Amino acid sequence: MEFSPIMDTYWRFAYERQLVYFRRLEDAIGPWTDDPIIDRYRFTNAYRAADRVSQYLIRHVQYDESRSQSVEEIFFRTLVFKIFNKIDTWEYLERVAGALSWAHTSLSGISDALDRMMAAGHAVYSAAYIMPAPKLGFVRKHANHLALIKMMMDDKLPAKIADAPTLRHVFDLLVPYNGLGRFLAFQYTIDLNYSSILDFDESDFVVAGPGALDGIAKCFVDTGGLSAEELIYEVTDRQTTAFAQLELDFKGLGKRPLKPIDCQNLFCEISKYARVAHPTVPGVSGRTRIKQQYRPSRRETEKPFFPPRWQVELELGTSKNTTNRQLSLSWPADHSVAGR
Repeated sequence: MEFSPIMDTYWRFAYERQLVYFRRLEDAIGPWTDDPIIDRYRFTNAYRAADRVSQYLIRHVQYDESRSQSVEEIFFRTLVFKIFNKIDTWEYLERVAGALSWAHTSLSGISDALDRMMAAGHAVYSAAYIMPAPKLGFVRKHANHLALIKMMMDDKLPAKIADAPTLRHVFDLLVPYNGLGRFLAFQYTIDLNYSSILDFDESDFVVAGPGALDGIAKCFVDTGGLSAEELIYEVTDRQTTAFAQLELDFKGLGKRPLKPIDCQNLFCEISKYARVAHPTVPGVSGRTRIKQQYRPSRRETEKPFFPPRWQVELELGTSKNTTNRQLSLSWPADHSVAGR
């Protein structure tokens, strides 16, 4: 196994992107970075769970105490939200159909609402993932996806997932379903593991997506015969050493280090970053430019909210031009959710 010079860029990117995350929490105006590439283009956070869409999922879709916390309902809400992966779509559906639930919401009503949303010229799906349509007999892509959710519910998949012995087993339950594939099945596995349905360590299992494969190709001169997933684990395990060697004081999520899912995502992001920072290194995708430029969100930044069992405490005020203060994101030990 031999690293390329881009591996150092990987760690520097992770460090700077995490600093940007903290600076945005401390200062809504900015500027947040001197890195011209991070400043200009859109990149996810170093921690997947800290991204805006993941935060909305965890806070408003999964843990909102006004919603049912049954296994069936959490699964249903998570899949409906994540298949479209777009906050505007979720909020539109709840405006026209009320609070979404398996027990009370008509799937045909959701489909009709999405038809109207599209007719008004609005995008239904996020551009974050390529979303192939499952072939379940409907003309509209979203109608096929809703049929897929119904199939999962009819198969009693939520209960099977809640009883899964490992994170890998959750993935194995999801991956056979029409239209998912390994990458989306893994992403949904992680999303469900944020919720109270599951309680697995994110270190238990990882799947490398297409973007990560491109980033890995740029970061390694020689993989030593290791699989992409094995390389992700190797990189995850050496994070403390790597940051120390580069004299980078990486600020994690409290005491939570980067997990394999985060390092997988960072490989995807370095694939994009290197198109500008290291333009002569082609990777495997052959892409040469970054499509999405950074645009400030119109939404007010909310206090970060992570799965309560993580007991994350963020120390703010450690980046430049701030005063030291601590933001506690932990919950009482007896708290229960069962009842940029």
